[in-house]
Amino acid sequence: MRVTHVITRLVIGGAQENTVATVLGLRRKPDVQVNLISGPTTGPEGSLVPLFRDEPELLSLLPTLVRAVHPVFDYATLLRLTRIFRSTLPQIVHTHSGKAGILGRLAASRAGVPIIVHTIHGPSFGDFQGPVPNFLFRGAERWAGKVTTHFVSVAEAMTRQYLAASIGRPEQYSRIFSGFALAPFLEAKNDPVLRRRLHIDEEDVVVGKIARLFKLKGHDDLLAVAPALLHRCPRLKFLLIGDGAWRQRLQARSESLGLKKHFIFTGLLPPEEIPRHLGIMDILVHLSRREGLPRALPQALAAARPVVAYDCDGANEVCLTGETGFLVRPGDLDTLTDRLVQLGRDSALRERLGGRGREFVRHSFSVETMVENLYKLYFELAATRQR
Repeated sequence: MRVTHVITRLVIGGAQENTVATVLGLRRKPDVQVNLISGPTTGPEGSLVPLFRDEPELLSLLPTLVRAVHPVFDYATLLRLTRIFRSTLPQIVHTHSGKAGILGRLAASRAGVPIIVHTIHGPSFGDFQGPVPNFLFRGAERWAGKVTTHFVSVAEAMTRQYLAASIGRPEQYSRIFSGFALAPFLEAKNDPVLRRRLHIDEEDVVVGKIARLFKLKGHDDLLAVAPALLHRCPRLKFLLIGDGAWRQRLQARSESLGLKKHFIFTGLLPPEEIPRHLGIMDILVHLSRREGLPRALPQALAAARPVVAYDCDGANEVCLTGETGFLVRPGDLDTLTDRLVQLGRDSALRERLGGRGREFVRHSFSVETMVENLYKLYFELAATRQR
């Protein structure tokens, strides 16, 4: 069985790491030939392209597949993907992300690909954007949905949102959690050397956040509550992992609030460094307004760190209030403050919630489980088509 994956770009991020892990995992499975097509990867968000250094034949880069809407490039991409699929004859085309998801599925349909799968890593439409983009993206997803054989959702929340938008039927959806290599996170430890390097004292309580420094990620909300948090918990430090177009603005705001010594911006870290930095956190906070199931949440739980998250999209499928952390209504800054203070003051509570989270994630989020579930799904879809 030949399977071709298509994604818009390979920046460092949850959807991209999921896709790369899937491709690299499937190549070890019997009776499957797999490859990946991606657009170019540029900018401050880093690149996962080097992960294919030892197996370059698995990855093809398509220069016209860009993230922004570009009618000329988009049409050229549609034609190019159609020609590729007609030439290579994949039995399955599996698409990821917004732009590649639309163009890849339409090209696969034009080329006569028998099975077209799309993973919903996060919503491409919703209240997080204006009415015109929301209308256009919802319409594009409905259009592409008509030629989609099956949808893979990283969270049940995604399935509900897409069905509510009249995209597909319930039997066309499967939830497959976005798996990752668990071992480095399960083994994460509080590294005093790393803490000292980042100017974090032994007594400090570290609130970490792993996200692009960009809109909809909630950094402004964290900065808004920081003064009140520090008034009630003076030993807090905020460790922000990631980079993006908003970094300079966020750093300037932390300085204008007089909080420079409390906010630590690491910049972009390679994925293999995330477990080590999670190990020095005491709490992970995730305030995104748009995300399928934030990868940072199960990663933090695997490291036995409790989480505080906005109740957005699939966060409530892993952040279980009173069990693995606390959910907060988006924008409820008073409750956000109270929950972070509660955890910041109670090390026993942090340990209890983190321990429960570790056991939950251990059984649900391994990369091997994700790859195996996709492998089985492919052959089930093929068998159904042959009947």
